[in-house]
Formats: sequence, structure tokens, C-alpha cells
Amino acid sequence: MITDQTLIQVEQLEKSFGSLHALQGIDLSIHKGDVLVIIGPSGSGKSTFLRCLNLLEMPTGGKILFEGEDITAPKANINLYRQKMGMVFQQFNLFPHMTILKNMTLAPIRLLKRSKEEAEEKAMALLKRVGLAERATAYPSQLSGGQKQRIAIVRALCMDPDVMLFDEPTSALDPEMVGEVLEVMRELALDGMTMAVVTHEMGFAREVGTRVVFMDEGRILEEAEPQRFFDAPQNQRTKDFLSKVL
Repeated sequence: MITDQTLIQVEQLEKSFGSLHALQGIDLSIHKGDVLVIIGPSGSGKSTFLRCLNLLEMPTGGKILFEGEDITAPKANINLYRQKMGMVFQQFNLFPHMTILKNMTLAPIRLLKRSKEEAEEKAMALLKRVGLAERATAYPSQLSGGQKQRIAIVRALCMDPDVMLFDEPTSALDPEMVGEVLEVMRELALDGMTMAVVTHEMGFAREVGTRVVFMDEGRILEEAEPQRFFDAPQNQRTKDFLSKVL
């Protein structure tokens, strides 16, 4: 369900890597319940934008307001805000020497100060939800790519985030494993989770997204609700891109 409550407000966001101007004056708002899907060609700044949202990359200009607080301010408690933003990458980033259950409970116990019992109870409930409860004692090397990515998603959910950020979560998967990961994300959206998703999966963007953003060369060129975005794009660069990927 979409409300008028703004969760993230991005104002004139800039990011440079030396002479490369990766983000150029990004303005964007994400409301509670939004599923914002960000698409565009490689090198357009999509992943950089996502990594700036939780300050894995520090912006070089502009500001980001998260739940009304300027998280780019010098004295902002970055780690506190990061706990409220779940992040899922292309690679799974699971600890190979830990069981799946240990991977999932480590952060809630250390950062949220939950008891081992409480953390494990929540982790098992989430594993059951994605059909992997029987793999709790397995190690990452014993899982398929699709299973690992589902684990990465529910590991982030163990922290009770206010928003989930997905950076091309299916791009490293074999084609037959993509669907199982997208299904978990689809269910999250139905539950009302606020999400920002960088993806090449146009079907997901059309079916699950509440808004689609097209980026190129560090700028947002078009933003619209999915039906209008795909059926009647306004920007010529958007039209050229969609003609190649649809």
C-alpha cells in the first residue's frame, strides 16, 4: 500500500569518481510502500545511486533525507541508518564458514542486541517463508545460487529494515534460478515492503513496480508508473533503450 509518507528524499545528489561524474543532480522521493524500479544501460549510475542511498558510497554533493533526517550531515549516525536499510547485492556475501542460521542471526544479536533464541526464532520463520527451513544447518557452499540469494534477502529482513535496496539481485544467477528470487521479492512487495530495485528484469518492473525510473549518464531521464512508462515513454533515449530490451 502506498502512502504519502516520504521515507527517502534525495535532493540534487552528486557523485564523482575523479573526473567521472557518476551522478548529476539526482532528485527523487521514495514513499512508504513504494517499489521503485531503476533501469538503464550499464554505466548509467544505477548501482552508484543505490550505494549512495545507504552511504556505502559517500555523495560528493546534495543530500539524502531518510525518515526526515539528513543522513549526509557530518554528524549523522550512519550505522544506525544502515540498520534500517536492507541491502542485497549481485553477489551473496554470505560468510562461507558459518551455517545459514548463523549467517542470519549474527547481525541481529550483535547490532540489535537480540537474544540468540529470539534471533533464531525469527530467522527460522523467514527461512520457512522462502522454503529453505531445512537448510538452516547447511553451509553456503552447499546451496545453489538461487538459494543463496533467497538467504541473502531473508538475512537482510532479519534486521527488520524500513526499506530494502536490491542491486541487480538476479544478474549473477543461472536463468532457471531467477524466478525463485523474483518471487520472494514479489511477495515482499505484496506485504508492503518499501523497495528500491536496480534490475534488468523488465517483467518484474512492469508487474511489481509502483514507479519506474530510467537513468542514463548519471541523470534521471524519465520517471513514471509502469504502464505509462512501458506503453508510452516520453523521452527518446528511453524509447531507444526499451526497443532493445523488450
